[in-house]
Amino acid sequence: MTRDSLVKGTVILSVASFITRFLGVIQRVPLIYLLGTEALGSYGIANNLYTTLLVIGTAGMPSALSKMISEKTSLGQFDEANRIFRAAISFAIGIGIMMSALLYVIAPYYAAISGDPHATLATKAIAPALLIFPLISIMRGYFQGRQHMLPVAITQIMEQFVRLVTSLSLAYLLIGMGKEWGAAGASLGGVAGGLAALTVLIYHVIKLQKKDKKQNRKLAGDPSTTVDNPAATIMTYKDIYASLLKLSIPIVIFSMTVSLIYTIDSSTIIPLLKGHFRTSQAKEILGILVGIAQPIAGLPIILAIALSQSIVPIVSSAHSRHDTEEVKKQTSKVLQLSVLSGLPMVLAICIGARPLAGILNYGGTDLGHVFGPNMIIFVTASSLFQIMMQTSGAVLMGMGKMRVLMFSVAMGIATKVCGNYLLSPLYGIYGILSATLLCFIVMMNINLHFLRKEVCFQILPVRRWIGLIVSTVTIILLGTCLEMLTRTYNHVFKWDVFIQVTNAIMVCGFVLLLYPMMLILTKVVTRDQFENLPAPLQRILPIKNKRMHDQSS
Repeated sequence: MTRDSLVKGTVILSVASFITRFLGVIQRVPLIYLLGTEALGSYGIANNLYTTLLVIGTAGMPSALSKMISEKTSLGQFDEANRIFRAAISFAIGIGIMMSALLYVIAPYYAAISGDPHATLATKAIAPALLIFPLISIMRGYFQGRQHMLPVAITQIMEQFVRLVTSLSLAYLLIGMGKEWGAAGASLGGVAGGLAALTVLIYHVIKLQKKDKKQNRKLAGDPSTTVDNPAATIMTYKDIYASLLKLSIPIVIFSMTVSLIYTIDSSTIIPLLKGHFRTSQAKEILGILVGIAQPIAGLPIILAIALSQSIVPIVSSAHSRHDTEEVKKQTSKVLQLSVLSGLPMVLAICIGARPLAGILNYGGTDLGHVFGPNMIIFVTASSLFQIMMQTSGAVLMGMGKMRVLMFSVAMGIATKVCGNYLLSPLYGIYGILSATLLCFIVMMNINLHFLRKEVCFQILPVRRWIGLIVSTVTIILLGTCLEMLTRTYNHVFKWDVFIQVTNAIMVCGFVLLLYPMMLILTKVVTRDQFENLPAPLQRILPIKNKRMHDQSS
């Protein structure tokens, strides 16, 4: 493991995640035109239930597998690592069959409970994906444990690209049979994307294992080395499953938090909003949430996902060697990266929420224009706390503190459920979104509280926190002024959608450019932090590099 494993792994996964999230947002725009917000709500109901069952079905195996593989390879036990991988593959095949059948059977009942019987066909259509994605998840966990992030990144992009093309094509072909069939066609895109990703992953697994065998033969011929750790004990499949399940059950509870929150919303929004809207309007509100707000709010958490995937094997490896200083260093680094890298995207989306909603809801209903911007702001603001919750939880996961994660999730979900039922009668959809915000804040604070008991870390010194607050307030004020100016005076194009696109580019671009400049001016970013950035980013910011070099001279 090199010193920059965290940064390199994070950069690779962040780029891939950004591309896949961007493609996901792009996919929603034509789907809104094809299906309408009501049918898009049906698609969202099916997708959220599928995501929750996928997390349950894999039982946290990818993260648990990543942790075990990392520990074994750090001790030189490569044969044992591959035995664990083969056992996990067998598990994935069995659980995939069961979960796929379960989703197909419960589809009509879940759709009825959610208040949208038209979601039945879309839910059944996505069921076969549960045959494929447990295998994909296990293979990705294996590569993460080996700290080979490139195959993971390639398959993420491949999966999303094939999903986009197939979803739009099938939705277009089937929409003539009714919007219910169009939503089902969109769901089938997930199956096609999964097949493409699985094919690429199988190729990379075969390639890596051939490389391992070649390396083992080379080491076997060298009397000064051993192929495997002589102290290693051979685990039976029963022992492997017991170890994986012991690790994975708490991990699955933590990992499914976000998808469970989204499933709670998609299951309860229509019934909870009946006092505020007609049923058809409540379905539209749900469509706006799952089709516009949630996909855009998913962009800032790209880094959190990448950091979480990168940090677990690194912390696990250091923790297994009892290297406390390395754990402390990586904890501080990952939390600092979470704050500094997640904030600019959150600010850009929140300030540019009005034109972004205008683009994604172009041709939509009045409800989309009225509620879209504010819903984007609520969900995106929540994502900043979600980022901290996920990365701090990943560090605890790497340290094996599973009970803390289970307690954190229990408190978070309790906050979410109580918040939905207490706040929705008072504030409608904004009460439900506020409950999500409170859920992430509660979980973040619990994680950080227990993490401080295990390792002494510092996200930012007080002076730099003050600088970050000053930078944030300045960006909000200037960005909001620019958004108001563009909204008032930008009428260059005849068509409203082009006006919204140019407004979004100007506002979001301004915020993203101003953010690093403010960090430099307020001295939030120092030379040490700059040197920890990936080399490509250092080359992009030569002025910053020169200035910091002069200050250090």
